[in-house]
Amino acid sequence: MKIASWNVNSLNVRLPHLGDWLKAAQPDVVGLQETKLEDLKFPDTALVESGYRSVFSGQRTYNGVALLSRSPIEDVVSDIPGFEDPQRRVIAGTVNGVRVVNLYVVNGKAVGDEKYEYKLRWLDAVTAWIEGELARNPRLVVVGDFNIAPDDRDVHDPEAWHEKILCSTPERDALKRLLGLGLHDSFRLHNDEAGHYSWWDYRAAGFRRNLGLRIDLALVSEALRPKVRDGGIDREPRTWERPSDHAPVWVDLDIAENTAQ
Repeated sequence: MKIASWNVNSLNVRLPHLGDWLKAAQPDVVGLQETKLEDLKFPDTALVESGYRSVFSGQRTYNGVALLSRSPIEDVVSDIPGFEDPQRRVIAGTVNGVRVVNLYVVNGKAVGDEKYEYKLRWLDAVTAWIEGELARNPRLVVVGDFNIAPDDRDVHDPEAWHEKILCSTPERDALKRLLGLGLHDSFRLHNDEAGHYSWWDYRAAGFRRNLGLRIDLALVSEALRPKVRDGGIDREPRTWERPSDHAPVWVDLDIAENTAQ
């Protein structure tokens, strides 16, 4: 069972890329972030033609998340219970007994900004919610654009990014609290090296120079940790014309997937 995550940075713009990538990569489940589409405009019909069912929670111009799956998606949730938030950043569903939570974590703008404080509150709320999800669903995967580089291995220039947004201690501590629920960064189960990134700024030839951050993650529960065969970052779509600034990330689990339509 291959579960992937991709911040497409506008599904309207990147739909052809998504179709090509789905055909090439053949994931079973995909979490999308920054779809930037109202629900009435979500291209679910086009995705059915690619072999994927969709559930989605969107808004105009900003944010927006979706889950795509080759099998039915059950028990869908699109809000953090008890946390009032008009921004569409969360969607979860169960596919063949695996609970998949897809997050578009708040960027935060700058350390000390009011949006940064909102980010930390949001992370506290989502962690409390996922704790309950994990208790109910031991086979859990959390994917998404976390807008946090877990440690300095995930940053092209740790000194330049020291205590900056995406790399500050409070943000990293919040991610550690989430991992402390019993979740594991699937990429790091098989790769300890620095220099692997999932996001590169459009400016200053960031991708060509590999000036990136690893901020897109696929986390697996303790129950699924022994099932992880591999995980990685697919840099290929970042080389395409008019790409998203993010690359897809994925984890491959040793679980049979029912793909019957």
